[in-house]
This record gives sequence, C-alpha cells and structure tokens, in this order.
Amino acid sequence: IDLGTANILVYTKNKGIILNEPSVVAVDTKTRQVIAFGEEAKSMIGKTPGSITVIRPLKDGVIADFDVTTDMLRMVMKKVGKKIGSSIRKPNVMVCTPSGATSVERRAIHDAVKNSGAKEVHLIEEPVAAAIGADLPVSEPIASVIVDIGGGTTEVGIISFGGVVSSNTVKIAGDRMDEDIIHFVRKQFNVLIGERTAEKIKMEVGYALVPHTLESMEVRGRDVMTGLPKTITISSVEVQETLRESLLSILEAIRVTLESCPPELSGDIVDQGVVLTGGGALLKGMQEWLSNEISVPVHIAPQPLESVAIGTGRSLVMMDKIQKVAR
Repeated sequence: IDLGTANILVYTKNKGIILNEPSVVAVDTKTRQVIAFGEEAKSMIGKTPGSITVIRPLKDGVIADFDVTTDMLRMVMKKVGKKIGSSIRKPNVMVCTPSGATSVERRAIHDAVKNSGAKEVHLIEEPVAAAIGADLPVSEPIASVIVDIGGGTTEVGIISFGGVVSSNTVKIAGDRMDEDIIHFVRKQFNVLIGERTAEKIKMEVGYALVPHTLESMEVRGRDVMTGLPKTITISSVEVQETLRESLLSILEAIRVTLESCPPELSGDIVDQGVVLTGGGALLKGMQEWLSNEISVPVHIAPQPLESVAIGTGRSLVMMDKIQKVAR
C-alpha cells in the first residue's frame, strides 16, 4: 500500500495496481462513521451540509487522524477484495513511510494497517520504494537519486546497495503549491477559490521556473467584497511566480542531499542523473528547470504517480524471499 497524503494506491503481486483513489473520506459528524471514501468523497469537498465533513486523514505523509485512517483502510481492503473477486483474509502488507517520519509516526502507520485486518505489516522507506518502482538498480553499489514530489512531502533520497545513503524530507509539495495559489487569488483578485480549483489551475497553467509561452485560464470563485460568484482570468506567468518559493525550497532540499553524498557516489550521480517521481514531477517544465539548476541529467520515472506503489509491491516479493531464507 502506498499510503499517500493525496492518493492511496494498492498493488497486488498478481494483478499489479488494483486501486488508486484519493485519500479523502467523508465522515458523519454525529456518529463519526465514514460515509464515503476516495473519488466519491473528493467530489464532496466544499459541497457538504453541516452534518458531513470531508477530511484528509493523512497530513504531510503521516497519520493525522488515527481512527479515520483505520476505517479508511478497512474500506480499502473491502474494495480490493471485491476487485480480486475474493475477500482478503489477513494479508501480508508492505506500507511505505516517509524517510523523515519519527518512530511514533511509523508506529501509528503500522498499527493502523494492522487494525484494518492485516496479518503482518512491514514498513519500507518511500525513496527506496520509489526507486524500485522506477526500475533503478537499487541493490547494486551505484548511486540512484530519487526525488519524490508527492502531495504532502517531497522526499529526496540517494540510494545504494538497497539502503538510503542520504535523504531529506521537506513538507513542501503539491498541497503547499495549491495553498499558494489560493492565497494569491485571494490577495490579487479578492476572490475565494477551493482546493480543487487551485489544483486544476496548477495542472493546466502551472509552470516550473522556465521560459514558456503565455497561457491563461478562466477561474470561478466567490468575490470577498460582494459575496457573489465571480469569474477571473489567471495567467501562467502569475501562477509561475506564485509557485517560485515552494519550487526553490524543493531545489534546496535536493542540493542539501547531494552535498551530503559521499564523494565516491557523486561520480555515479553525474552519469546516472536524478529521477523524478510523484505528482509534482508532472508540473510543466519541472525536468528542464531542475536539470539547468543542478547540472546533472534529470529523468521522469515511467509512471511517476504509481512508482512508489509498484516499488512497494515489488519489495513485498523480496520480503517473502528474505523470510524464507530466514526460516
């Protein structure tokens, strides 16, 4: 399971990725019961009556609401069981955790998955999972640099011989960019927009710090002064300027990680380059901008949104082998 701040993905050994849903749940405020999960709950954001709240139980890659996360995982298991055609009884589960997570945060992830009906739970660090999923030579003594720009966190890891040599986690990623856009639109146009609209703006006219042809899009929101609906036009240059600070923080995290890399591995990085995964890798111009800034080749993983889940699934097979040898 890739338990992401923005999306939950489930990978099984035989069928690959069988579930990819937003990690959003709708909760009845009176009974604390989970009513809807995933796409269904995401479509409710900002549109629910007072008796229902839509929450994201994961914040910055770790659990913010333990009980709701456990309920959400139960629903995930049920849904996965239906897709496979049989109910999953006590599966072995591999879950990825941010490399910067504390032991308490890791324990919470472990317990939530265990409580949702898993037999054994193993944890794997996200950069390692992303590297395995991006087909990098993880088990060899060659440096692989992975930059996973997710929803809540950006993880930068240098991996060699199957482990993390140097890593860095910053709590600046897709969600922060959405927030930046919301603040900008309010400040500049006196218009309130929601998370979903901000995400749409980022996907359609968001650019990394590279020269590009000007694009614009119409955005609908609520005028702060009159309280009435209003349509504004926002340009890609304005969005680019809004994202500048967050993008520079991500770049700084990459620089800091590369600086703490052993000199022997630095030579490999010049040859192998850096691999981008996660939703943030899909921001227009990201590959070109990073390549110019850090002067090493930058590649995007074959399936950036799914590589952590694929890697977590593949490592489960490795885990089985390790356990058989141990027995």
